[in-house]
Amino acid sequence: MQFPGSPRLVAIVPAAGLSRRMGRPKLMLPLGGRPVIEWLVESLRHPAVVEVVIIVRPDDDLLARAGEATGARVVRPPEAPPDMKASVGWGLQDVSARAGANGWDGWLLVPADHPVLVPEVLAELAAAWGSEDEAILVPTCEGRRGHPTLFAWSLAEEVAEIPADAGLNWLVARHAGRVRELELGREEVLLDMDTPEDFAALQRRFDQLP
Repeated sequence: MQFPGSPRLVAIVPAAGLSRRMGRPKLMLPLGGRPVIEWLVESLRHPAVVEVVIIVRPDDDLLARAGEATGARVVRPPEAPPDMKASVGWGLQDVSARAGANGWDGWLLVPADHPVLVPEVLAELAAAWGSEDEAILVPTCEGRRGHPTLFAWSLAEEVAEIPADAGLNWLVARHAGRVRELELGREEVLLDMDTPEDFAALQRRFDQLP
């Protein structure tokens, strides 16, 4: 699939987890005087990104308000999604209902435990998307796959077909022949934030930024 000019992408941020390993809501943790959710949404600001959609639990008023304050669209399913796959499904349904069946050129999976704090990652993904006949574009660092992962919009409807005992990696495996890895050499695509130790490491990294 080839896109003239910049592709039109929507960022899906599944943020309905309970942060059990962290012990407190990870996206509301402070970095440089602002919650992580603000840095995350800010890193997704790019001409190719039409919209950022954050999926939260129906009772998570704090994160919902913080997400809306960033200008992102917040989706609250009627029941708490049991897993990331379900959260992504709710987000894509919301986008489809407003954008129509054709949707956009692609959707970015931006897991909440992979805070993207370097806008250059998104810029490189957007620039590479559509240059080859890929259905999925995965950023890598030294050969290791990371996030955010970029999916063709046509794969949005297939999320509902993922078996109950499988996750979104099932979709990647299903289209293995059309997965393209993009080596960025950036550790940011591998960073996650599941535990207090992860957050402490992220804070140290943040303190070193110019």
